[in-house]
Amino acid sequence: MMLKLAVPSKGRLMEQCFDWFADHGVRLSRSGSDREYAGRVEGVENLSLQLLSAGEIPRELGAGRIDLGVTGTDLVREKLAGWRSVVTELAPMGFGHADLVLAVPAGWRDCETLDDFAAIARDFRRAHGFRLRIATKYHRLVRAWLSAHEVADYQLVDSQGATEGTVANLTAEAIADITSSGETLRANHLKILGEPPILQSQATLFASRAANADEVAALMRKLGL
Repeated sequence: MMLKLAVPSKGRLMEQCFDWFADHGVRLSRSGSDREYAGRVEGVENLSLQLLSAGEIPRELGAGRIDLGVTGTDLVREKLAGWRSVVTELAPMGFGHADLVLAVPAGWRDCETLDDFAAIARDFRRAHGFRLRIATKYHRLVRAWLSAHEVADYQLVDSQGATEGTVANLTAEAIADITSSGETLRANHLKILGEPPILQSQATLFASRAANADEVAALMRKLGL
């Protein structure tokens, strides 16, 4: 049986995936031009390679159309409800690190903790007649985190790009987004609340629960994992 593996299709993440597999005795490479999304595998006979965007890989794993995939833990947990029943987390890969954080305007000097934020959100609703807006593309993760911390006076607004600019554009009062260094947030006059991140993410090798468990186990042994 041929196992189907998908890795990110371009950029630094693709290169790091190729390096990681090479370090574990399996050589991955493109089989065509940069505009093509097919790949080749050397070192494992029953493994084929597809190149997909990192955002597509959770969906394809969940649907069982691929057996294995490399993507961020943030994307799997956001895109797949009940993700543990859909995929198995096989191995963190040690790159692609980023934190999902809640950030507010740097000028909010009295807002350093989530308790401060909750109080500001309550005051905001009383003063303006509507809930404080948080721009994000991570609705499931942010809502679950805020609920666990008993923060209620907010609304999530969808942002699929340039989330850090929504506060300056007056379409949100705060944001929840992925950051690796915080530099982009600071450049947009935002600060991260002094709390543990909503999620610490990294590139991770996942298996679909629809995949052949024996074949997956054999591949993991081949990788030395």
